[in-house]
Amino acid sequence: MKRIINLIFLASLILLPHSYLCAEDKVIAVVNNEIITQKDLSDFLNFIRLQYSRQLQGKALEEKINSMKLDLLHRLIEDRLILQQAKLDKIIVEPSRIKDRINEVKKRYGSDSDFELDLAKQGLVLADLENKIKEQMLMYNLVEQKVRGKVVIRPDEITSFFTQNKRQFLKPEERILTLFILQDEGTAKTVSYQLRLGKKLEELAAKFAFTTDKLSASAGQQLRPEIEATVFKLGIGEVSSPVKIDTQYFIFRLDDIIGSQQLTLAQAQDKIQAYLFEKKLQEELAKWLDELKKQSYIKILEN
Repeated sequence: MKRIINLIFLASLILLPHSYLCAEDKVIAVVNNEIITQKDLSDFLNFIRLQYSRQLQGKALEEKINSMKLDLLHRLIEDRLILQQAKLDKIIVEPSRIKDRINEVKKRYGSDSDFELDLAKQGLVLADLENKIKEQMLMYNLVEQKVRGKVVIRPDEITSFFTQNKRQFLKPEERILTLFILQDEGTAKTVSYQLRLGKKLEELAAKFAFTTDKLSASAGQQLRPEIEATVFKLGIGEVSSPVKIDTQYFIFRLDDIIGSQQLTLAQAQDKIQAYLFEKKLQEELAKWLDELKKQSYIKILEN
């Protein structure tokens, strides 16, 4: 079988035009009867960058992409194996679902031109995005059928995990705060001072323009650093100095502290279910991919 595929691969190289063998179209891997080129890898990298570009920017985005580069070819090979299996199993995706997903992506942008400009920055066109989304959906549907749909978490597994890991299910200390939101620094300083003097909220509301809200905060909740540094220094009843966040000023008053509590099994079971399901899914997916690889011809070409 391997000799036959090698002959097919060599024949494909002979029949390709010379321009195909330039840097971008250099063959970097063979997966059964298909080749993966440098362009395939570059397009995949650009698609990954587009996916993360809405959450990360600049240096943070590039660091994320660079951390993934080493595994990207192996991911591309695995994706190709899954897509080949999806084709064999006649898995389909309705065009309307692809269109709906494209529309969801477009909603993140101010206009169609902004959307197309961002695609162009990643070296992609709309057809590339449509194709990648179709491939993702095909892979998801196949994994759903072959792996995800067969993963079951039994109640005794949840109970056992909870019993062995109770310390992971301690609800951290919680701080209950009143939040005052103001638009200018001078008013914010005055309101903060008046609150410290014990002035009633009703009196201050009659004199100054501000809005109030309630905030519950726990350590490790990924609060903005300036907020965390402020609220966790307050004692009960204390009022903070104004904190500028973007274009507004915030004052915090600590109303109560609720100590850490041990969650019950009923309170923790949904979180445990999700964790165990994801863990078992990844294990079963790895086993299934290993079987696909054993049944396939895969060759990564030397640089």
